[in-house]
Amino acid sequence: MNYDVVIIGSGPGGYVSAIRCAQLGLKTALIEKYSTLGGTCLNVGCIPSKALLDSSEHYHQATHDFEKHGIDVSSVKVNMKQMIARKNDVVSQTCDGVKYLMDKNKIDVHHGVGSFVDKNTIKVTDAKGKSTNLTTKNTIIATGSKPNYFPGMEPDKDRIITSTEMLNLEKVAKNLIVIGAGVIGLELGSVHARLGANVNVIEFADKILPTMDGDVSKELTKVLKKEGFKFNFKHRVQNVKNTGKGVVVTALNAKDEEVKFEGDYCLVAVGRKPFTEGLGLENAGVKMGERGMIEVDDHLKTNVDGIYAIGDVVRGPMLAHKAEEEGVFVAELLAGQKPHMNYNLIPGVVYTWPEVAAVGKTEEELKAAGVNYKVGSFPLKALGRARASMDLMGMVKILADAETDEVLGVHMVSARAADMIMEAVTAMEFRASAEDMARICHPHPTFTEATKEAALAATENRALHI
Repeated sequence: MNYDVVIIGSGPGGYVSAIRCAQLGLKTALIEKYSTLGGTCLNVGCIPSKALLDSSEHYHQATHDFEKHGIDVSSVKVNMKQMIARKNDVVSQTCDGVKYLMDKNKIDVHHGVGSFVDKNTIKVTDAKGKSTNLTTKNTIIATGSKPNYFPGMEPDKDRIITSTEMLNLEKVAKNLIVIGAGVIGLELGSVHARLGANVNVIEFADKILPTMDGDVSKELTKVLKKEGFKFNFKHRVQNVKNTGKGVVVTALNAKDEEVKFEGDYCLVAVGRKPFTEGLGLENAGVKMGERGMIEVDDHLKTNVDGIYAIGDVVRGPMLAHKAEEEGVFVAELLAGQKPHMNYNLIPGVVYTWPEVAAVGKTEEELKAAGVNYKVGSFPLKALGRARASMDLMGMVKILADAETDEVLGVHMVSARAADMIMEAVTAMEFRASAEDMARICHPHPTFTEATKEAALAATENRALHI
């Protein structure tokens, strides 16, 4: 079996790269160790978590907001088994869609563990132990990541769990402890908080979403506290113990005092780490970088000619859409084209409600770099559309160069922020100014008017509705 390109891993980076390779006329093979395609994102990440987030938000609205809308409901209750079943159905349909795309584009799919025999030979070992060798001119490593944890908080998949187990929990945790106030911890914590759980978050840093803009962190903290979250910042977890009927987490606070937290479950959500086990990278001579990542150049090529790596196994944010763009980038590079990627304009989203979305530089980053900037912000509560839908929490913040007025960063906490952020991404791709964004006619009433108003605020403080 000879190929122009073999891709190891069928997550968003891998399968999208395979499609683009096939579109460009390259004979392509895709290797996936599990029986379903789609990787972490489709099976135990982006898609199932969003399905549960949507379900839990419907329940929360029914129990908190419907009456105000004039909709009388009674005896509303959670059916977790059905909620999980719907989530599984969404996952199944999405994974089946990837299989259809592989067939449509005539991509050979090999199920099994892929490992290098040498730089041009990949061995695929299936679940029964049978091995098949593929020869290839080029290989793209897209094996993704797995949940991270530190000593003392090792998951047992029973009471001490990762996001994978959390997605299949068929009962609402009465008292959920979450280690880590990043995206995964806040999203999955939100699912159970909306369903009635007490959520206690333990975070090493001094705020939630430590890498995002400080104003975004403050705004979302207010929202989540109203939802019932409790936050314990500057706490260092020492150990987590399964007591049989629950968990006990021991931590040190900012004063180095020992404190204990008790709950039904402990979600360990301290990020993810690259998954490269079993790849046999040493057989191909591929060089590893820091923190378990594969070292690549600006063209995503490893130190070995013909071997590339994309997505969570290389530097940069661990985001599905970043992996997709890198997959397309490498495919087009192999076909002789001259693609480009702007890593500064990869949007980040947190799917709480309201959602969080951001692109470009944070205010903290601009300060650290000594950039002379200006700020414009606008609260959602001043929008007619927000009042109509009762989505009043949140704001939009725009950072622009003080001299040129070029937009340097956009940060928002808002209903539908995941979709709203694309206006900012598009504008920044064309190096728009705050004035440019302010002069675009936005439909009324919409949430996107907050973006226009924030741009006006950044342009000589011209916001109209505050």
